[in-house]
Amino acid sequence: MLSTLVRQFGDPEQVIELVDAERVAPAAGEIEIAISLAAINPSDLIPVTGAYRARTELPFVPGFEGVGVISRVGPGVRDLRPGDRVLPIGASGLWQQFLIRPAEWCFRVPDDITDEQAAACYVNPLTALRLIEALRTHFGSLEGRSVAVTAAGSAIGGMLLRLLALEGMAPTAILRSEKSRVRLGNAHRVIVSDGSDLPPHIDFDAVLDAVGGGLAGELISRSVRPGGTFIQYGALSGVPVPQAAISRRSGVLFAYLWLRTWVHSADRQAIEAAFARSFAGLRDGLFASPMAATYPLSRLADALAHQADPLRNGKILLDPRC
Repeated sequence: MLSTLVRQFGDPEQVIELVDAERVAPAAGEIEIAISLAAINPSDLIPVTGAYRARTELPFVPGFEGVGVISRVGPGVRDLRPGDRVLPIGASGLWQQFLIRPAEWCFRVPDDITDEQAAACYVNPLTALRLIEALRTHFGSLEGRSVAVTAAGSAIGGMLLRLLALEGMAPTAILRSEKSRVRLGNAHRVIVSDGSDLPPHIDFDAVLDAVGGGLAGELISRSVRPGGTFIQYGALSGVPVPQAAISRRSGVLFAYLWLRTWVHSADRQAIEAAFARSFAGLRDGLFASPMAATYPLSRLADALAHQADPLRNGKILLDPRC
């Protein structure tokens, strides 16, 4: 079967290989899934660079998000059957034609959710929901709170802006370049800054950050009110938040939120409830994600080049069936 493989850390466009891998049978408690569509996310590519090498074992197949159809079931699997459409979560490996995964890590997809929607219903929607829950835990009531969202022109940034507005807030969108402003229209307060030119006298009760680096350092140093919180859930800059900035603000709660940590600590009922909210958000447009293109897995190089294009406007999907 056609698969991808990372044997060494480095530039994703250079080190992710296309290989002919062995197709094995599912063991007891496992299912085999024929992957229909898989997404390319920053969370797929950052481990390839070696940023998380302490918890990333080589070699590995990338891809945390996607949808497929069960093709075979192993002994002892009773609740799933061939032909069921499922979301396999909990580990990477979706950038290949067939995936073996424990049945307990697979969740059914409703019939009215398209493959394209299902392929993007996990990482961003569930992360956005966890971030809102983290704000509720910190503040209690969210109405009237001032919250900034970095990388707000991204798919998850748009989801967060919509969720925050539903909570009675007027969020501020922080963008790293003017090109992202057109995605937001005129519905939100917008700040364009890389951190070196933040406007004076801005302050927030909370910042939800996907960038890290200098921008995060400046925001936490001078733009979060005492008693507020700074939650980092991504590091698009590839640079950590400066520890000195965190240390100087003892009155501000600094927290990391990684979806993987929650998924591996939550019970199945909680994850099913989160997916139910994601599916509802897909139906009403709350979690809609623009799609830039779908590439056959055999054209992985083209897909990765498009993913790296700064003018890309939407998510890139891979189709391992061709």
